Amino acid sequence: MKTFSNARMLTFAVLLGLASGCESFLDKDPLGSVTQLNLFNDPTNATQAVNAVYDVAGWDQGRKFGVGEGVGVSFDWMFGDVLSDDAEKGSSDSDFGAITELKTWATPTTNAIISSWWVNNFTGIARANIVINNIDAGTIDAPLKARLKGEALFLRAFFYFNLVKVFGGVPLFEKTLLPTEVANVKRSTIAETYAFIEKDLRAAAAVLPEKGAYAAADAGRATKGAANGYLARVIMYQLGTDNTNNHTWQEVYDLTNTVTTSNQYTLLPNYAAIHQEIGENSSESVFEVQFANSNDSYGPISTGTTSNVFQGNREFAGYGFGYGFNNPTQSLYDEFEANDPRREVTIFKDGDVVLGVVNRIQPAFSATGYLNRKVAITAPPSPQSAGQNLRKLRYADILLMKAEAAAQLSRNGEAVTLVNQVRARARMSTRPPGTTVGSTAYAPANTPAGTLPDLSASLSGQALLNAIWHERRVEFGGESLRFWDLVRTGRYFSILSPDVAARARARSITTGVVNPIPLLPIELQDTQTWGIVQNPGYN
Repeated sequence: MKTFSNARMLTFAVLLGLASGCESFLDKDPLGSVTQLNLFNDPTNATQAVNAVYDVAGWDQGRKFGVGEGVGVSFDWMFGDVLSDDAEKGSSDSDFGAITELKTWATPTTNAIISSWWVNNFTGIARANIVINNIDAGTIDAPLKARLKGEALFLRAFFYFNLVKVFGGVPLFEKTLLPTEVANVKRSTIAETYAFIEKDLRAAAAVLPEKGAYAAADAGRATKGAANGYLARVIMYQLGTDNTNNHTWQEVYDLTNTVTTSNQYTLLPNYAAIHQEIGENSSESVFEVQFANSNDSYGPISTGTTSNVFQGNREFAGYGFGYGFNNPTQSLYDEFEANDPRREVTIFKDGDVVLGVVNRIQPAFSATGYLNRKVAITAPPSPQSAGQNLRKLRYADILLMKAEAAAQLSRNGEAVTLVNQVRARARMSTRPPGTTVGSTAYAPANTPAGTLPDLSASLSGQALLNAIWHERRVEFGGESLRFWDLVRTGRYFSILSPDVAARARARSITTGVVNPIPLLPIELQDTQTWGIVQNPGYN
């Protein structure tokens, strides 16, 4: 947690105008002294321009009460968790019906969540393009110029990856459009969109420094490891969905191997600390979105994330305030092996002590009786947004991606060794902080001997892949990866009820792909404005 956020500095306001209205900006004499022509002649302004791109990655907030227009609510967990068998919507049946529409694959083209996801990510792309298109002409030092451009390239790829997974192929913008160019906008294919993302990530990896080369004040910025790690993730997802670009598991192995041999990352020794303040920007962090503390009362604010509030417990018997969304399922609870410390770190139930306070869960506001402990980082009563960084890519994921690639390449012994590293760390975890009333300490888990035994060295084939997929599910429970893992491995429709599966299949691309790709609708106004063909199954 931070006490301030570089992403919300002066250039936030400057670039908001540039990104949302570049045509009018270019048609008028600038009213201020900072313009696109001189922005990148000053290292502070240039850095703030890139900070404004990072800012959009944290736009999960929604409208601030009484302050006019705001950013629509959209969280990764609405896709990665709720669309899977790891979570139910939660809260009351009537609350936030847009999530129910996603969960049941009955999403109209006016759904507020998909509209926000589309707008927010394209805003990030627009801001990244301002940097990418103008920084080369700047007079700042060449090393800083290269690094900042690399960060912008990484972030543009990050935003496009968010879009392609949800919507499929989208329009590709390498620069801000002039009004005369709008009519020429076309929707690219999924393969073309992925090729664009890969190009940006490779260019970013070529110029970005390793994590250890950054000063402490720059913690959280994109690194060479983040670019290579995301490239591995992007290729792995294509291998199980649309592999028109003809990728191989060897590429995933080589990219993850580049990260593991860089000596920049290690597993954080205590799994229970990963999502707490002490675990921010840790040795395990490959990329995480930075958030700051705020003294504002509850409501979407300029700093902090509201993810903790949306997933937090409803007020009951003196316990704090939240909406109670994204309830872990019994299926996820049962996936954990006996005595696995990660279960208690991931899930809490009625009567559990959380951050030193006895927790009571109202049945009327929980679909499963469980809540996500990984976001319970603000001690109750605390009805406000939090400064919890959101972990987007952890070193454990690099290890498990490498393990899956190794298994696919029949390097079975190496795959087993990699998975066992993750399991060994889990065995050593403490209990989550604050399991005793009045305390926020990390109590020992007293894990019995024999818990989480090493995988057998003889594992191979489908049994080995199943073990890797199991490890991914319990390691990343509540971290918004499950839906994408199910889709890319061809297991998604099997976890759905028959009626929901039928609707999901009707909204999927099923030809010319490795596994069917279920897609959500593009917001109606954008299909009409840009003349974009809608995804299958939507009117």
